Amino acid sequence: MSATEQQLAACVPFKIAVPDETLSEIRRRVSDFPWHEMPDDGGWSYGTNLAYMKDLCAYWLDAFDWRKQEAALNRFSHFTAPIDGIDMHFLHEKGSGANPTPLLISHGWPGSIAEFMDIVEPLAHPERHGGSIEDAFDVIAPSLPGFGYSGRPPRPIGPRRMASILNKLMTDVLGYRSYIAQGGDWGGAISSWLGFDHASACKAIHINILTMRHAAGPQTDEERAWEAEFERDQIMQNGYRTQQATRPQTLSYAMMDSPVGIAAWLVEKFNAWSDTDGDDIESVYSKDELLTNIMIYVTTRTFNTASWIYYGRREEGGRVLTADNRRVEVPTACALFPAEMLAWPPRSYVERLYNVRQWTEMPRGGHFAALEQPELLVEDIRRFARGLKR
Repeated sequence: MSATEQQLAACVPFKIAVPDETLSEIRRRVSDFPWHEMPDDGGWSYGTNLAYMKDLCAYWLDAFDWRKQEAALNRFSHFTAPIDGIDMHFLHEKGSGANPTPLLISHGWPGSIAEFMDIVEPLAHPERHGGSIEDAFDVIAPSLPGFGYSGRPPRPIGPRRMASILNKLMTDVLGYRSYIAQGGDWGGAISSWLGFDHASACKAIHINILTMRHAAGPQTDEERAWEAEFERDQIMQNGYRTQQATRPQTLSYAMMDSPVGIAAWLVEKFNAWSDTDGDDIESVYSKDELLTNIMIYVTTRTFNTASWIYYGRREEGGRVLTADNRRVEVPTACALFPAEMLAWPPRSYVERLYNVRQWTEMPRGGHFAALEQPELLVEDIRRFARGLKR
């Protein structure tokens, strides 16, 4: 048996199946949460809205059907495979037609593979959704190391190390000679490192966030103005990021014991980072969508190790791509959603970081593009892939 055949044989079919006992314990903890100890909080202004959390948790207890969401996740083919000592979980939906393009899509924090439930089918089978079969992709969507259904690294690792693991998934395990990578949030950083470190296999990337930075910094008045505004905008966002990049373990002692605590920590980000109508989080997301993502963190008990990626990125050197200002040379598509919480810099700045081949300024949407605007994201990925074939 060849090395490739041995790797493929190591892929084990996987099905999400949370024990009834786990669901009962979660319900008990949500039901027992001491709401009477929580003071009125003045809306969303200094944290997750108390009234909304009470409403969400009442729905969690009375109406949310995890088994229905579990079945929706399981309608796709899931596998695990050992890579660098980690049992990596991934969804693998083979595309229609004779020659679908391999597409690796990566989530971030506080997300999960649940973000992709509305884009996997249209990407893999466009002919079922009014598109052309020529645009089909083999879609591979892993749970990042330490997140969800993947195993835990022995200590924190960052997006560059994760990119190496995901490249091995695509090449050594699944046997693809080349592929495209797509991502938002940490998936954008991982895709960037795939294009930079693994260009022999990762032939192009599509990102809907700009996480990387120049060692030399802004070069024009427009770029310097963007940087100053960016830093002002991030003042009220940096608390969670600093905590998770420096002392994630301390936070996790409380969170691992409280489903409501995890829910509040994640929901606040979905409200703040999305293209909502004011503070109406349900103008974008249903309670089922929010709770499905939350339940992946709670049922797998991975809040702790999922937060490690911030610590790992700090150890890897932070946001700077390279000290000598080299760029990602593989063709790159940039999808700019207007409510992205990490505001995009001018294109001149981005082009010193990436070989930009496609630049799309979207009419709506925010940080969680696959959940917020799946149709816009799918069409932009398709258009980019078409251009690569010309």
